[in-house]
Amino acid sequence: MARAVREVVFVDGVRTPFGKANGVYASTRADDLVIRCIRELLRRNPTLPPERVDDVAVAATTQTGDQGLTIGRTAALLAGLPATVPGYAVDRMCAGAMTAVTTLGAGIAVGATDLAIAGGVEHMGRHPMGEGVDPNPRILAEQLVDPSALVMGATAENLHDRWPAVTRERADAFALASQEKTAKAYADGKLQPDLVSVAVRDEAGAWGLATVDEAPRETSLAALAGLRTPFRPHGKVTAGNAAGLTDGATAAVLAAADTAAELGLAAAMRLVSYAFAGVAPEVMGLGPIPSTERALRLAGLSIEEIGRFELNEAFAVQVLAFLDHFGITDDDPRVNPWGGAIAVGHPLAASGVRLMTQLARQFAEAPQVRYGLTAMCVGIGMGGTVIWENPHWEGAR
Repeated sequence: MARAVREVVFVDGVRTPFGKANGVYASTRADDLVIRCIRELLRRNPTLPPERVDDVAVAATTQTGDQGLTIGRTAALLAGLPATVPGYAVDRMCAGAMTAVTTLGAGIAVGATDLAIAGGVEHMGRHPMGEGVDPNPRILAEQLVDPSALVMGATAENLHDRWPAVTRERADAFALASQEKTAKAYADGKLQPDLVSVAVRDEAGAWGLATVDEAPRETSLAALAGLRTPFRPHGKVTAGNAAGLTDGATAAVLAAADTAAELGLAAAMRLVSYAFAGVAPEVMGLGPIPSTERALRLAGLSIEEIGRFELNEAFAVQVLAFLDHFGITDDDPRVNPWGGAIAVGHPLAASGVRLMTQLARQFAEAPQVRYGLTAMCVGIGMGGTVIWENPHWEGAR
């Protein structure tokens, strides 16, 4: 029988402060980070009965130890959701939380689910990327992928080769701008509403409280220019123009528009379209280009109609290649206005919801903007893009 597609809304999103790998969260379990986020969502939305949550999807790239055991289910139980609420784990590497959102959103759209929680976590200090993996030897022996595809920094150097206009100087300038925009966003109180404090312990066992991101730092073009290039002699990728290894978690509430209205939950964004795409794994940073082209085509929109871009800054070169492809300048004010992962960090599977949460808060401040976009490159040669509509858009009044 015919079934109408329901409108899907992003209600609210939160994240822990992001910590450096082996930093502030060295003695904190990964699952406790995402549990903290789920509990905070329930606290912030008191009209949401826990039993009305139909499903919980939590992403992790390295699904072992305290990031294993079907973490969506165990985190839901430990966060205090009823035993009747199911959950599952997601892995699409960096786009894990993004995939949790789109998968649950699709279920809401077709009526299988009314309301759900999507999130992600990565404790890169405890579980380094690639821990315990056993790549099928045919991947390399049969030349299915270039050997550099398994080293993300090497794929970024490959991208510099493909896009010679993206120089080391441009990458460093973009990285500096990310740090400066993040510092300004903190000074203006823009990022704090996203953050949930986390109790932490140091090596001596003393308790403290993580309230801000650990990675942002003051720097300069001269300091960035002096950093070494670990992935290639005389290369272009450095610790300064790439996101650092990061620990952190995110979570968000998604709902059908009518369910949100019934429960008195305000819509922060409306889901318009989404797409994932594949590219050659050795240039995985190009992934957001075809995924964005597809998402725009599905939405019937042009790139010129996007008023805000939240692009994950895994590497500066990846964002700059995206901007060059779509004819957007490096300093376009629509792009990452509050900074990005180069400054705050990139806890792999968690980052997609950070992008969405920041876009939602920007929408509330910018009623002149109708559409926004979240996009990211994904390991093993993929990209992901989600397009959102601003419910505060003044043109709808």
